Formats: sequence, C-alpha cells, structure tokens
Amino acid sequence: MVTRIASLLLLATLAGGAAAQSPVAEGSDPGRAQLSRAQLEALLQRYQATAGSTAYTAAYRGQTRAQTTLIRDRLANGDLQVGDRIELLVEGQAPLTSTFTVEPGRVLVLPTIGEIPLAGVLRSELEAHLTRELSKYIVQPVVHAKSLVRITILGAVNKPGFYLVPSEALIPDALMLAGGPGSNADLRKMRITRDGQTIWDGNTLQNALTAGWTIDQLSLRAGDQIELPSAKTTDLVGIARLAVISVAPLIFLLRAFHVL
Repeated sequence: MVTRIASLLLLATLAGGAAAQSPVAEGSDPGRAQLSRAQLEALLQRYQATAGSTAYTAAYRGQTRAQTTLIRDRLANGDLQVGDRIELLVEGQAPLTSTFTVEPGRVLVLPTIGEIPLAGVLRSELEAHLTRELSKYIVQPVVHAKSLVRITILGAVNKPGFYLVPSEALIPDALMLAGGPGSNADLRKMRITRDGQTIWDGNTLQNALTAGWTIDQLSLRAGDQIELPSAKTTDLVGIARLAVISVAPLIFLLRAFHVL
C-alpha cells in the first residue's frame, strides 16, 4: 500500500508539472499496456505527419522524429533484446514454467525444446509467438508469457542500478523499484537515454508520463537509461511549489484507486 501511494504521489507530481505545457502526446492507450503492430504503424503515421507540420515547434518536431526512429526499429527488429527476461508459464509443463533470459542471437533456450527465435517479435506478440513455436513440440499448449526489460536507473534515486521492469509498468513504478526519487530529485529534468543519446525528455516526456504511458508505449528496450538529475539549491523553492500544486491531483488519484 505504501509503495502504491508513493507511486501515485510521483505520478501526481509529474502531472502537476506538465499540466500547463504542450498537449498530451498522441498514441496513449491506457487500456493497452503493450502496443500491437497495427497500433505502432498507426502511431508511426501520426508521428510522421507531426514531424512535417509547421503547426508544432521545432523542438517538438525533433522529438517526434526521434520517436519515429524508435517505432521503425521496433517494427523492423522487434522488442526482445539480449538480457531481457521472460516469465513463462506453460500449463502442465513444469520444466517450461520459469523465468528465462533472452540469449545472444535473440533466442530463448528452453529445456527439452532448445532455441526459440525472438527476432522481430513485439512484446504484444510474445504469447502468440511462443504458443505457435511450442505447438511444434506440445499438443495445444496453453502459454502465458510476460516480458521484463533490463533498465538502468541513475541519478537522484535512493538505489541506482540495473532493474528488470515489466514492460507494462509506468515510469513511476520503475523509479519506485530504485527506492524512489531522492529528496533533491528534479522530476522536471528527467530524461531517458539510449547509447548516450537522449530519446525522451522535456515536455514530451512529461506529457507522456501524465498520459500514463507504459515502458512498452515509450518504446524502451534493454540497456536504456532513466536519468533523474538532482535539483540545484535555487530550484528547491520551485519544486516545493510544484509539490503543493500536485496535492489536488494526488487526492483525485488516491480516491480513484480507493486508497482514500
């Protein structure tokens, strides 16, 4: 319960900081934690239209172009990366009910089965893909699969390090795995990087978080880093004001989740 309240408080703070900024990023679907191939293709089309429109700022168009690249890579190469974990449950098959690591070559090595290729597979396609592959060896297998993404969380958090995060989790959930933000964390300057390049930051990230985008909806993958900078002393008054502004959204969220 404490972790849940803390996560809601963090989300409320992010909402308070983004409320007066640019419109909420398109493509959010709170009812769908993992995006299908059709949804990604539709989102790609919207991003391409936005990137070429002068109705948006140059900074926003630049962010959109970066997101277009992320989605193209997902559609072409899939989501599952070396080092990711797959929580697998095959009903009636104890050796196949465990947590397995994605091995080099993007394969899952299963007892008595061998290698299952994962290249080109989206997270939303994982269960169906594994069901098809296992049906070559098992009659009508009933498969349940959940993907865990290896994310690095750095900066002003209480326990920085590497974490395996469910792909349907929110960024606040990931930060809580790292012990939550430190007292000097500047949530407004959080960014997400890949191979040293920023892929999410600023208003675009804040709005996506406010909209409830998951790890999957943000197109994150193994090796990505969530970086939470420390606030400068001169920024503490502004952050305190932001926390006060966030009280109303927090109360709403707590009531919505029947915590109050």
